[in-house]
Amino acid sequence: MVEILSEYAALLMFFAVCLVLLLGYPVALSLGGTALICAVIGILTDTFDIAFLSALPNRLSGIINNQTLIAVPLFVLMGVMLEKSKLAENLLEAMARLFSGVKGGLGISVTLVGMLMAASTGIVGATVVTMGLLSLPTMLKRGYHPSLATGTICATGTLGQIIPPSIALVLLGDVLSSAYQQAQLDMGIFSPKTISVGDLFLGAIIPGLLLVFLYLVYLFLFSWFKPNLAPAYDESDIEHSQSLAQQLLKGLVPPISLMLIVLGSILTGKATPTEAAGVGAVGATLLALSQKKLSLNALKEITRSTTQITSMVFLILIGATFFSLVFRGFGGDELIQSAFEQMPGGVVGATLVVMLVIFLLGFILDFIEITFVVVPIVGPILLTMGLDPVWLGIMIAINLQTSFLTPPFGFALFYLRGVAPKEVSTGDIYRGVIPFIGIQLLLLLMLSLWPSLATWLPAIVYGTP
Repeated sequence: MVEILSEYAALLMFFAVCLVLLLGYPVALSLGGTALICAVIGILTDTFDIAFLSALPNRLSGIINNQTLIAVPLFVLMGVMLEKSKLAENLLEAMARLFSGVKGGLGISVTLVGMLMAASTGIVGATVVTMGLLSLPTMLKRGYHPSLATGTICATGTLGQIIPPSIALVLLGDVLSSAYQQAQLDMGIFSPKTISVGDLFLGAIIPGLLLVFLYLVYLFLFSWFKPNLAPAYDESDIEHSQSLAQQLLKGLVPPISLMLIVLGSILTGKATPTEAAGVGAVGATLLALSQKKLSLNALKEITRSTTQITSMVFLILIGATFFSLVFRGFGGDELIQSAFEQMPGGVVGATLVVMLVIFLLGFILDFIEITFVVVPIVGPILLTMGLDPVWLGIMIAINLQTSFLTPPFGFALFYLRGVAPKEVSTGDIYRGVIPFIGIQLLLLLMLSLWPSLATWLPAIVYGTP
């Protein structure tokens, strides 16, 4: 019995941490606490080598000295600053005027503004909540069906997962870089090639824009066949102090300029992600000042929110590092690799299983926990089997984005439910996201059939393998 338990100790440890998380305990403490308890039990039963724990200080030191991860608090600061500066409000009003008189024009405006907000902030929760507060009442007032309105807001709010610069892609890029190097070392390649956050940013551009295009096609077709459920937005009865050109200049140019500066500096190699994040944080601060929205109280709130989010990310990273170390100490990586090698379908079957597991875990874990816990375990094994690291990263990001939309546990649904008016039922929200889930599954299928959608641009610009 003891031999069987020791053989499958890593899997039991994984199921134990899932159970603890379902009980509602904090993620970081659940990861670290479960790992510590399992390590102590393993030491007492002589099934775990205590020498593995000696590597923990070096791993924590590596986190502290990781230059790429410094981009996280800076991107968070940029996103929170833009959220508090009423940028989305100005954008939405300008885009709504631009598409006034067009069937489904307000839905199209919300999608485009959501895309720009995602590119500017990279924070899913903030985008969903902001767009829900600003656009949902207007869409309902203008005669939009509640399902279409809520589905559009939820779907566009999750674009922050895939459209760069995205915090999710920054974290995924760092984890996949380590996994890719480990995979090459396991294959006997002692001069390993590397991938960067910039590779993932480039790889995400075509799939991200394609996803937005598919959203817009759906909205156009829906409004064409059911115009009474997505009526044209008539703003003729509203007085405006500015012309449309002035409003577009004020609402559209600043976020696009900031996005181009941040993303362009990374993609052209002029700046590292960390340096570009610093530029983005300063640019967002200047935008907030120009909007006269940066009071002392607002600055305190922004600083507090940034500190809380950053602390959460790094505390989870520390707990996940401890967890993955103990998991490997119990032979978890060898166990999973053996299971993948024996799985029917080879690399295709293994990839399908991993994607399904990540999708299901997306119901109970945020992308941060999945990135830090699951990807370091399965990433090296899949990459050893020959998968492209950029393609794998984009597939994981879109998979998680789909998971965040899927009823009944999708995070985006909870975010919107918290700010939606009472007359909008939870069923309306669930029904509204189903077409968008179908669109994202279609994109995943397209990426599976044509991996070059994700790998072509990095290969052209950076020569990524």
